[in-house]
Amino acid sequence: MKTKQYSTKTWNEHPLHPKVVDKNTVDWIFLIDLLNFSFWSDLDVADRSTPHPDRYAINYGGKKYTGYWSLCAVVNRALDNQIPITSPAFYGNKATDEEFADIFKSDTKEAAPMLNERIRVMREAGKVLSEKFNGSFVNCILQAKHSASRLLDIIVDNFPSFNDVHDFHGRKVYILKRAQILIADLWACFDGQGYGQFDDIDSITMFADYRVPQALYQLGLLSYSPVLIDKLKNRENFPSGCEDEVEIRGNSIWAVELVRQRISQLEPTLTINAILIDFYVWDMAKEIQDQMTVPTHCTRSCFY
Repeated sequence: MKTKQYSTKTWNEHPLHPKVVDKNTVDWIFLIDLLNFSFWSDLDVADRSTPHPDRYAINYGGKKYTGYWSLCAVVNRALDNQIPITSPAFYGNKATDEEFADIFKSDTKEAAPMLNERIRVMREAGKVLSEKFNGSFVNCILQAKHSASRLLDIIVDNFPSFNDVHDFHGRKVYILKRAQILIADLWACFDGQGYGQFDDIDSITMFADYRVPQALYQLGLLSYSPVLIDKLKNRENFPSGCEDEVEIRGNSIWAVELVRQRISQLEPTLTINAILIDFYVWDMAKEIQDQMTVPTHCTRSCFY
């Protein structure tokens, strides 16, 4: 991270991320993180850097995008075609199922994963924004008054699809992947200024999905039992909230926190938090995808 000079500015270097920062950018980020879940493919079992040719993908700007980047490509393509996809009024009420199906239409044989669920959460969130926040997530940010933890509460209390909380042996486990990455993306995109200014940004943890835990295992920061490894290699389904799934995600959060603490000890002058470590590990996971020795866990959920 030190060699690559990893910082908030790295976020904007991705070609599909916004280069202009204003209220419209907030709408873009909110929609992206509203839909930032379940990009793994049923067809692409190998899950290597060269995807299965039939895997869900979007052609945009002369390049084929899969995974998270296919979502960014879908949204940018719609905006290029003058479709107001980032408008809460549009996706919350005006757009029909047929229009959504056309917007998310694949350029390969595999259809968009969980499209009906994506439509449901868009309509749900669009209605909340229209009825409670004058039609824009900007007003949620303003209510939070530069507090990441306060904004986190606003998101979880008002938008049910972000309520990534689970029971684990009688205790509540607050993972909150999408709610936290929404705040982190705002912070990174706006470089900690304006709509991205959060005085307590370091209270945000890493974003426990399926790709970062895989990379943490590869780095030796997580260890799995032989039984769990067999389940992963057999691509068993891990229901959202099951014990194995919560353990993988919860331990990933703690592993990144331990890394953060150690980096702070070794490099006390280096500005670091769990967000930047997560961003770095996620990017690195894509770079070393062909070297992974265990698959990601398979969970279909709107939470990640």
